Amino acid sequence: MEATLHQTIPCRTSLRVALTGDVKVLISGITNSDAVSRTTVGAGYARGLVELAVSLGARREQLMARAGLVADDLDDPDNRVPMPNYVALMRSAKELTGEPALGLIWGQSIDLSELSVVGLVSEASPTMLESFQQINRYGRLVIEVDGIGFENRFQLRPDAATGGLWMVDTRLNPNEFPELTESTWARMICNSRPFAEAAGMSVLAVHVTHAAPAHAEAYKRILGLDVVFGSDKNAILLPPGWASIPVAKSKRYVFGIFSERAEKLLAELETSRTVRGQVEAHAIPLLHTGELCIDRIAGLMALSRQTLYRKLKAEGVTFEAVLDELRCRMALHYLDGRKVSVNETAYLVGFSEPSAFSRAFKRWTGRSPGRRAAA
Repeated sequence: MEATLHQTIPCRTSLRVALTGDVKVLISGITNSDAVSRTTVGAGYARGLVELAVSLGARREQLMARAGLVADDLDDPDNRVPMPNYVALMRSAKELTGEPALGLIWGQSIDLSELSVVGLVSEASPTMLESFQQINRYGRLVIEVDGIGFENRFQLRPDAATGGLWMVDTRLNPNEFPELTESTWARMICNSRPFAEAAGMSVLAVHVTHAAPAHAEAYKRILGLDVVFGSDKNAILLPPGWASIPVAKSKRYVFGIFSERAEKLLAELETSRTVRGQVEAHAIPLLHTGELCIDRIAGLMALSRQTLYRKLKAEGVTFEAVLDELRCRMALHYLDGRKVSVNETAYLVGFSEPSAFSRAFKRWTGRSPGRRAAA
């Protein structure tokens, strides 16, 4: 039964953040921000980077250890890896492969459709513009960024001189992790190149805010044009007509299937970002015990009772309300699906007496649980 409970409100976020001392030095300046440390990366995306680094000579065990990861963290592509671990993975991979341009190479080699449902949705879009819109909507499933709603991360701005469009990456503090800028533009330019060339078009310019690195020559080799370093924006200039370039590799009905899956994962990710969602995820497998209290859940979350109370209050809820609403939702889940009897439902949601459950259920819904089960 516990497996069924976990499937109802999944908790996929990896908690690994432990890093070796030398890697903490490598990522110093980016993990000091609480906001950055709460952002995450899709495990499928991180696993792809591991495989690339190994193919270029890095030892898998050493790379994983330096990034504070174990194999289980990456087995499920929909799992989440904390951003500090991903930063450590990227920078350790650069050292262990001896390839300073690894961020660019990673972006060039990515087949996002093999790493995430986001790639499948993007490739099933009819045009380049719609593909861009799907990346903006679902892109946080691949990688979250600090300080901005993801649906506004990439913005299209007209360029009067060329009649084209600037695609601007508006994430905060990009120079703290320029490898993300490298992999982002390399992926977007290289992945879209076949479609653009078929339409007789190409990217017109690339600007980045970080200074020219020692491997600057790799930018032109991989991106195919000179790059403006130290710019006031991270952006690529798209040619006129870019928005209507055909993309779709799949039938339209497939787009709906992929979108539905992406929406489900997005909802799970949003839930995991809230304290309430974390409380629920910890409470579900213990609900049947009837012995849940704020102290126990706070301990599981490595928080003090007072801290958990304060965090929930900031979200406008109390622990008691969260638990009560969770019991109601789970009871409806069992009874609506006719999975178990009323008495079994009472036990599973933490009531020792069916009569107490009946009173609570009537308070929640205005109906008796027997009538709900028979409906």
